[in-house]
Amino acid sequence: MDITGAVWFITCAVILGLFVFDFFAHVRVPHEPTFKESAIWSSVYIGLAVAFGFVVWALWGGEYAGEYFAGYVTEKALSVDNLFVFTVIMSTFAVPRAFQQKLLLIGIVLALVMRAGFIAVGAAAISAFSWVFYLFGIFLVLTAIKLAKEAGHEKEVEEKRDSRIIALVRRVVPTTDDYHGDKFLTTLDGKRTVTPMLLALIAIGFTDVLFALDSIPAIYGLTEQPYIVFTANAFALMGLRQLYFLIGGLLDRLVYLSYGLSVILAFIGVKLVLHALHENSLPFINGGQHVAVPEISTGMSMGVIGVVLLVTTVASLVMTRGRVKQTP
Repeated sequence: MDITGAVWFITCAVILGLFVFDFFAHVRVPHEPTFKESAIWSSVYIGLAVAFGFVVWALWGGEYAGEYFAGYVTEKALSVDNLFVFTVIMSTFAVPRAFQQKLLLIGIVLALVMRAGFIAVGAAAISAFSWVFYLFGIFLVLTAIKLAKEAGHEKEVEEKRDSRIIALVRRVVPTTDDYHGDKFLTTLDGKRTVTPMLLALIAIGFTDVLFALDSIPAIYGLTEQPYIVFTANAFALMGLRQLYFLIGGLLDRLVYLSYGLSVILAFIGVKLVLHALHENSLPFINGGQHVAVPEISTGMSMGVIGVVLLVTTVASLVMTRGRVKQTP
């Protein structure tokens, strides 16, 4: 896949333009978006993501388009998991609903910037060392195990993590417990003071780093093209703000999503290890020769990811519906 500098520039400019538009059209004036507004713009961003997939198909072929769609679906699913954490952070800091859009948009932009850095590092590592796929694969399998163990306890884990981060920040800089509009900094008694808005943003930023550590190795298990990795991440993150308000009430019902994501991460981890064995160059494995193992195709990856997400979503909704019926 030959991507010129001009293509990179145009792509980044369009993505930046969409975020700027989002800020001035929806976030600049603090308000809580309606269900209709969230639904419309969530659909718009999903439509843009799908349209871009067909652009990839037209310009570079069906194989790369398949890799893009598989990466987009995976990153979108992982992004939904982010929403659980965002909900905890908003609740912990009691962020007014009207100010949450600003926090989410800035947090999403920070996430994309940090992921771009991880993508560049990952691409360089893959180009120089084929054995890095072993590390990515093992890391994803371990992450899957950790995610499965924490399933159902995400709120407790995140609250403990946030409390440690914020306690450290409070020791270093003066803070206030009161909101001053949607400002991140304010002046009290002649001193610049950090507001809860900035503390919540710090918590979101730290969380973005942790999620990037999971998502970037995962998508590199579906494609080795940095351009596809970047665009799939960008389009998955776009519309996440609207999705937060759209399905906020449904998040508590997706009780099996973390289990589904752990299965997907483990599956991609195994795929990476198989690919690493196929491309093996480590002297202590098969004498440095390639190992004849089956490789998992992009089509099979898309099928597994789709089935797992469908089963876990349906099972979650059925299970929580039963609980609601049993509630007096």
